[in-house]
Amino acid sequence: MLCETMGMQRSSFYYWKKRLADPAPKTKALSDNITLFREYHIKYPSHGYRWLNAKIKLDTGLSVSDPYAHKCCKLAGIKSRSKHYRYKKPGELRKVYPNLILAGIDIDGPMQCIVSDMTAFRIKGIYYELTLYMDLWNNEILSHSLSAKRGYRMTYISGLNDLIELKKQHPEYQMILHSDQGSVYASKNYNDLLGPCGIIHSMSRAGTPTDNAAMESINGWIKSELFTDFHLQGENVPEEMEAYIKFINEERPAYALGYLTPRQYKETYASVQ
Repeated sequence: MLCETMGMQRSSFYYWKKRLADPAPKTKALSDNITLFREYHIKYPSHGYRWLNAKIKLDTGLSVSDPYAHKCCKLAGIKSRSKHYRYKKPGELRKVYPNLILAGIDIDGPMQCIVSDMTAFRIKGIYYELTLYMDLWNNEILSHSLSAKRGYRMTYISGLNDLIELKKQHPEYQMILHSDQGSVYASKNYNDLLGPCGIIHSMSRAGTPTDNAAMESINGWIKSELFTDFHLQGENVPEEMEAYIKFINEERPAYALGYLTPRQYKETYASVQ
């Protein structure tokens, strides 16, 4: 009756019992890997099986195929908890500065094209604005600025000044800075800082966030990871943000980089020069 309830042939009962007591190496390895993926999912619940697979490989050296990683996650009931955004139809072409990304520039080295945007979040009732400057070549955050003041212009300027100092260390690079048409990005004071440094300003079309898709994607991941994975406490937000930026640059595998971290990608590039 028990065998019938379990959907098992009576003749297979002792084979099933032996296999349960002494599982095959592949079965045991699958069980161990499922446990490992579940542990990483608990730590980084906003990510899917491909990213978890890349992070496990980065941390432990364990290398498995994406289909196998998908199998482990499916058996463990693991699903990404990140928020997905709908595609928005491009707006009318209204330029403040030419859209050089739309024109199709070739990016084959560091600091050729920097993308920037501001994202906002609340923690413990306090409103924060974070401005990022990211190298489109390897997704490295070159500079950032955090403020607890809504619409504070110096949040943008402070991050830009740090980027300019970095540009001065590498005068050989021809740099393009791409942003949206926000009031600060379009202001005279902001753009007066770019000319003397040889930085060319590029802008997205009005109401078209897909023109700066890489930066919009990072902004989405940041808010997801900060609260879902890093459990931002708000005790010392600037320090917590510094730690998170370091995680992005040195420990976070990126799909666009073949699941290398920005630092690994830069080191790989340097080694072949």
